[in-house]
Amino acid sequence: MPSETTPAGLPRDMFVPADLATAGDLAAEHEANGIAGIFTAETAHDPFLPLVEVARRTQRCDIGTGIAVAFARTPMTVAYTARDLNEASGGRMILGLGSQIKPHITKRFSMPWSAPAARMREFVEALHAIWDAWDGSGPLRHKGAHYTHILMSDFFDPGPAQHGRPRVHLAAVGPMMIDVVGAVCDGWMVHPFHTPQTLAEVGLPRLMTALDAAGRTSDDVEVSVPVFVVTGRDEAEMAASAAGIRGQIGFYGSTPAYSAVLEHHGWGEAHRELNRLTKENRWDELGSVIDDEMLQTFAVVAEPDDVATEIDRRYSGLADRISWYTAAPTS
Repeated sequence: MPSETTPAGLPRDMFVPADLATAGDLAAEHEANGIAGIFTAETAHDPFLPLVEVARRTQRCDIGTGIAVAFARTPMTVAYTARDLNEASGGRMILGLGSQIKPHITKRFSMPWSAPAARMREFVEALHAIWDAWDGSGPLRHKGAHYTHILMSDFFDPGPAQHGRPRVHLAAVGPMMIDVVGAVCDGWMVHPFHTPQTLAEVGLPRLMTALDAAGRTSDDVEVSVPVFVVTGRDEAEMAASAAGIRGQIGFYGSTPAYSAVLEHHGWGEAHRELNRLTKENRWDELGSVIDDEMLQTFAVVAEPDDVATEIDRRYSGLADRISWYTAAPTS
């Protein structure tokens, strides 16, 4: 977790498509350009498979999922995959987990849903118990309300890891999930729908309280922040980038679970308008609700040469590492 003395020049992460054919090449290119971490997301493809190529084609940068859906899997299946990727990359694996929402878990993945924060905490605790058992700390004896892992014969035990256990980062939006980060995780993946104010005044204080309760310190958790960026090489590209980011902010702002961010800035009425538009299936109008003040509060708006400086100005002391969330051309 950062402090007020965090220097400028925050480490940058990049996402690559979860594409086995291109992920390795893109990762190698990004690493050569000084990127600190290469991540994949779980959308229409498996997030873990491309990381095999990313691990093979890189030597220095972190690799990880941002995120993999925890509740679509069991702690045991995730423990094997994440540990194998950590070993293959020489200890560079960050296992980024997220809960998804109930309809996707129950209707898309056909998996159980209950008490997401409590379930997530136990999921991470089960991972740690499994990895500890493989490393020789004793028999596997995790018995919880949501997961039970008490069988591990030698045939299925990979033995001690050469490179330690993967770091576990958690995507957390609400206060209860932030508490899980503070209690048992190595990092917090902040949701892109935030502002520097809500991060400083709401999220980070909640995380600090959770760390204190767990007897941990700010050094125990790394804070990763995706930043909305509006940029372009000319006026037309800037306008197109702004339109794309307005739409994305509007999309997130329409969701009741994220309304607190708008309420914090006194924009509760904007949430209600956005939510109404979605119920009327007027998705292409969401961006029109996001005025210039809102855009500049949520996003860094700058010419390409000034983007990095502006990100560091906004987030130094709030983030340990950042990634860009942009609708602008990147070539």
